[in-house]
Amino acid sequence: MNRVEVLKEAEKQITGHREHDYGTPESNFELVSAYWTLYKGIEFSAHDVAMMMALLKVARIQNGGGSGDSHVDLVGYGALAGELYSAEENISAETKENIYESKGEKE
Repeated sequence: MNRVEVLKEAEKQITGHREHDYGTPESNFELVSAYWTLYKGIEFSAHDVAMMMALLKVARIQNGGGSGDSHVDLVGYGALAGELYSAEENISAETKENIYESKGEKE
């Protein structure tokens, strides 16, 4: 599989039937982050979940157990992590803006 095929397959995986089967990646990763937070007692975000799932794929590939699908999954988790990171950054900026507005200040 060449790089374009890997990217196209990853796109199909993260925008296709899996969302119908498992819910949106955002809601799924938020739920997983809540479980991990409870289990470990430290705060995890949806972005953390996507990054750690990518690391799981890296470990499988490095250990020789990953199939070609592992590379596709790795690309998919990276794309989802990028989207979640952008969303978290926007929420953070929006929260700051609301705080400054409520205090009558500007950043």
